[in-house]
Amino acid sequence: MYSIFSVIGSYVNWDVKSLLLFTAVFIITADYIKNRRPHSFPPGPRVFPIVGNLFSVDFTRAHESMTQVAGEYGDVYSLQMGKMWIVVLNSLEVLTEALVNQGDSLVDRPDLPLQFDMFQGQGVVFSNGNTWKHQRRFALSTLKIFGFGKKSLEPIILDEFTNCAKEFSRHKGKPFDPHLTVNSAVSNIICSLVFGHRFEYGDEKFVKLMKWFTKSLEIEGSIWAQLYNSFPLLMRRLPGPHQTVKQLWNNVKDFIRIEIKEHKQNWDPSDQRDYIDCYLNEMSKSQAGSTFNEESLVMSVLDLFVAGSETTSTTLRWAFLYMVKYPEIQAKVHAEIDRVIGQSRQPSMDNRAKLPYTDAVIHEVQRMGNIVPLSVPHVTNKDIQLKGYTIPKGTTIIPNLTSVLFDQNEWETPDTFNPGHFLNEEGKFVKRAAFIPFSAGKRVCLGENLARMELFLLFTSFMQHFTFSMPAGVKPVMDYCFGVTLAPRQYEICATSRKEYI
Repeated sequence: MYSIFSVIGSYVNWDVKSLLLFTAVFIITADYIKNRRPHSFPPGPRVFPIVGNLFSVDFTRAHESMTQVAGEYGDVYSLQMGKMWIVVLNSLEVLTEALVNQGDSLVDRPDLPLQFDMFQGQGVVFSNGNTWKHQRRFALSTLKIFGFGKKSLEPIILDEFTNCAKEFSRHKGKPFDPHLTVNSAVSNIICSLVFGHRFEYGDEKFVKLMKWFTKSLEIEGSIWAQLYNSFPLLMRRLPGPHQTVKQLWNNVKDFIRIEIKEHKQNWDPSDQRDYIDCYLNEMSKSQAGSTFNEESLVMSVLDLFVAGSETTSTTLRWAFLYMVKYPEIQAKVHAEIDRVIGQSRQPSMDNRAKLPYTDAVIHEVQRMGNIVPLSVPHVTNKDIQLKGYTIPKGTTIIPNLTSVLFDQNEWETPDTFNPGHFLNEEGKFVKRAAFIPFSAGKRVCLGENLARMELFLLFTSFMQHFTFSMPAGVKPVMDYCFGVTLAPRQYEICATSRKEYI
C-alpha cells in the first residue's frame, strides 16, 4: 500500500514540476513573440524576457552607456524597458531630422507612470495637447512682462549676485561647499519672478526646498524610476526611493501651495505683482473646460523652478571646477573682464559681444558639463520614418544630447575642455550648430533665455570678483552624480577676493 502511494506521490510531484516548467516556458515564449522587434523597427541589443533591456543599461552613467550602444547599433536604435519600447536618437543629423524637421510628430511627452502619478499630466514640461500649448504660451508671455530674457531683468540677477558674493566673501578664502549658496541664489531669481520676493539663504524652509529639488532629480534618473515605469502595478506597492521621490515632490508642491494661499489673501487684479498674480487673474476669467486651475498653477511653478534654476546652478558649480582645474583659462577670463569691464562697474548683457573668450568658456562649460544628458523624453503621436526605420505611434523617444555634445565629427577635441571650440581664427565668438544643451525643436527648454542671461551675468560677476582654487593638497574631481541632471559630486572650494590684488 505504501509503495503505491509513493508511486502516486512521485507522479503527482513530477506532474506539478512539469506543469510549472511548461507554464514558465509558455510565458517566456509568448513574451518573446509578443514583444520581438518588428522587421522595420530600429535594431538594438538582445531583449530578455519580462525585463527587456532594463539591466543592459548602466543607470549610474546611462548617457555614456547609451552612447556606447550607438557605436554598435547605429544612431537610431531601440531598447525595451519592461513592456515599453524606447528609441534612442544619436547625432546632430538624426536629432535635427526628428525634433525639428518632424517636430510636430514628436511634440508630445509619454505618459510615464512615475511622472503621471506625481504630476497628473499638468504644468508645462509633462503636459500635452491644448494643456501644453496654453500653459507654455501663458508662461512665456507672462514672464516677459516681468523681464524674462530682457534687459530689465539684469538688476534682479545682479542684486542676487551681490547677496551670493557676500556669502562667498564670508569664508575669507577658506574652503567651503558652494552648492546650497549657488542653488539659493539662482532659485531666488525665479522666486522674484514667480513669488514676487526672494528668500534669505539661511531660511530653513527654503534650504529644504533646494535639497528636495536636488534629491528628486537624482532619483528620477536612477534605475528605480525605470523599474517604476516598467512595472508600475508592482512598484506602486513596494517601498523604495521611488516612493521617496513622490513624497519629495509633494513637499515641493505644498511649499508652492502656501505661496499661492498667501497671494490669494491679498490679491488685487489691478496690481499684478508676479507670475502667480497673473495666473490667478487668468483663472478668474476661465470658463468650463479651461486648463487654468490651481493644481495646474502649482505644477507650472514647479516646472519653472526646474527649467529656470536647477540647470543654471548646476552649470555654475561645474564652471568653478573647470576654472580650478585649468587656472590658465581662469587667468585669461580674468584678464578679458578686467580689460573690458574693470572693477568699478557691474557687467551687462551689452558686454557679451566684447567678451568673446569669457562667452566661449561659458559655452564650453555647458558642453562639457552636459547638464541634461538625455534631455526629456518625447513620444511619437503618429508613425514616422527615420533613417529607413519605421517608428510606430506611441513609441517613447530619448534624444541623446551627449552623443551630439561629444561627437568627434562635430568637435575638434570632444573630450577636452577647450574654449577654442567657440572661437574663430580672429578670436571672435562662434556658436556651433552641435551646441544643443537645451535640446531642440518645439519642446526646447522653457528656461533657455533666462538660463543664458543668468549664466553670463553670474559667471562674469563671479570671475570679476573672485579667484577660485582648491583647498591645499586637494585636486579637483570631475566625476558626476547621474540623475535627470548631471551634477558634480560634492566638493569644497576656495574663493579669494580679487579686489585685494588689483
